[in-house]
Amino acid sequence: MRSLLYAALAAWRFHDYKPLPVTFSRAKKWIEQFKGKDRRAAGILLEKVVYLSEKTTRDILVQQNRVLMSRLAAAGLPPDKLVYVQVHDAGSSSPVMLNLLRDAAGLNRLGCHFVDAHDSLGLNKVTNEVGEGALIYVDDFVGTGNQFCKERQFAFQSVVGTFSEFLLVPCICEEGIYKIAKEGVEAFAGHVHSRAERPLHENSHVMDPDAKQRMREMCTGISAQMGLGYNQLATMVILYRNAPNTVPAVFRGSPNQAPFVGLFPRWKDLPIPNQH
Repeated sequence: MRSLLYAALAAWRFHDYKPLPVTFSRAKKWIEQFKGKDRRAAGILLEKVVYLSEKTTRDILVQQNRVLMSRLAAAGLPPDKLVYVQVHDAGSSSPVMLNLLRDAAGLNRLGCHFVDAHDSLGLNKVTNEVGEGALIYVDDFVGTGNQFCKERQFAFQSVVGTFSEFLLVPCICEEGIYKIAKEGVEAFAGHVHSRAERPLHENSHVMDPDAKQRMREMCTGISAQMGLGYNQLATMVILYRNAPNTVPAVFRGSPNQAPFVGLFPRWKDLPIPNQH
């Protein structure tokens, strides 16, 4: 009965996960891969998932942007002094998040500027015209902060003038907060994901130690390199568009979803569709 309840709750909470919608039958199949004594632990993992639907993501971006704009306005920076920057290539999450925010908050009408971090000439031109203001990077999730800092360092070489820097993001890990702060970037996030709230992280005490150890071993069995996600972050944040590569392997499943079927496979984890 417990497995059926977990499956029903998962199908209700995560039904709009885009790579592969979570249905009752899929959730039930996922839970039944765990041994009987570990199904309660699997249920705990489901309860601790921080799920960001499209609506939640949009609302967080709009709310955090409103707070940031108010602060910048108080410092004498109107909307036409704000440059919003997408920090990854087209097709990735950052441009999608920026478009979501731009349309929901009406940033075009306010006179804000928009540029791609990889467009060195465009970034140089816009910042030269604005002269001084704020660079606002937009993304969906930041884990260690390593990737963001790499993109930011590349982009900032093309900046002309005096600009404060901010990161607008629905969720950031506490590791990422420290990392980007060293670069002089301040984060505005809807959720700061602590180590303590991640059941399979070594610093967390959410789960019974024996059950936690078995689940960690199970993750390593699925993926020796990424069992607990990139850099062993073991994060519990799932975004409607895709799961970060920092989540435990029991969520993503095996490559091509065999032998272990994940509840939140990334697009790259799914089998290639038959072309015939």
